[in-house]
Amino acid sequence: MSYRPIYLDSHATTPVDERVMTAMMPYFMEYFGNSGSINHQYGWEAEAGIKQAREQIAAAINATPEEIVFTSGATEANNLAIKGIAEAYFQKGRHIITVQTEHNAVLHTCQYLESLGFEVTYLPVQSDGLVNLQQLDAAFRPDTILVSVMAGNNEIGVLQPIGAIGIMCREREVLFHTDAAQAIGKTPIDVEAMRIDLMSITAHKIYGPKGIGALYVRRRNPRVKLAPQMHGGGQERGMRAGTLFTPQIVGFGKAIELCTELMETESARLLALRERLWRQLSSIDDIYLNGHPTMRVAGNLNVSVAGVDGSALRLGLQSVVALSSGSACSTGKANPSHVLMALGRSEELSRASLRFGIGRFNTEEEIDKIAEATISTINSLRQATIKQPAMI
Repeated sequence: MSYRPIYLDSHATTPVDERVMTAMMPYFMEYFGNSGSINHQYGWEAEAGIKQAREQIAAAINATPEEIVFTSGATEANNLAIKGIAEAYFQKGRHIITVQTEHNAVLHTCQYLESLGFEVTYLPVQSDGLVNLQQLDAAFRPDTILVSVMAGNNEIGVLQPIGAIGIMCREREVLFHTDAAQAIGKTPIDVEAMRIDLMSITAHKIYGPKGIGALYVRRRNPRVKLAPQMHGGGQERGMRAGTLFTPQIVGFGKAIELCTELMETESARLLALRERLWRQLSSIDDIYLNGHPTMRVAGNLNVSVAGVDGSALRLGLQSVVALSSGSACSTGKANPSHVLMALGRSEELSRASLRFGIGRFNTEEEIDKIAEATISTINSLRQATIKQPAMI
């Protein structure tokens, strides 16, 4: 059997937990019916599995099952939320507020709306990655209809003050959307306490299957109107047409239920592993932590290394550890991370960055091996740079 590198890219995706797979399996062959077939047992069985998953997801975020709209993932949920609000509320206003460090699923959607005549304010962040709430306060206008701020950043793991932002939006009667794909299951989220009106989540970041996500859409105080972006069968209360993929949905429900049960102990374990890794890496000269040191997802460590070529660094590590420099959706692109540039990092440092995504199945032994390999690779690259003869 060939050797595989240690997986430390849990922000890109996670393996399906065995308990999740066990819950999904009967819905591929035994309970295979279409949940829209309401006249016979096969449809009822599928609908029962979906109903349970709605309840599990709703319970995890203090919502009601009717407020959960299933999508193909967080990207579709972001598109549905932002475009759906823009189309439903354009007569009230055409101004949207978001943040420069958002995922491209939000940024590109906002840029598309700009081409249709909407105005978007892209708030900067502070050097630690956090939004300045005074700048947010100043950005509100009478025609602002939506604020979209990511709960947990997909590159640097920073957790924004979502509760405070939700209160600001509610006081001004502006709808609040958050992309919580990286935060759900890792930090407590209460849509009522945090005044969240729309929230995008996905299963494959929390040890569930790929290809299934959801959008929370508030039904009361206020009732959120949403223009559908997919039309056809009228599924999901008319907000998202398409036959529901029952096994994926059942897996999503089980995954979020497990994360809720394990959150406290798992967060503590991941935090200990992250601090163990950072203690060892911080012994290197000119290595910089990206993002707030404590207000971040427990399993995230993002660093920039001065004096090395980023591509060479990742190439030197690829046989030992599987990780990314940033968003998996942007892997292979030549441009430096827009997130790190927004923090004020130089282009050189932004390119020479590593995103360690520690997950449920990583161990102390793996962390120590990765730290040793990273330090060794950085030192070797720096020594090679020093010894390189000057060009004539």
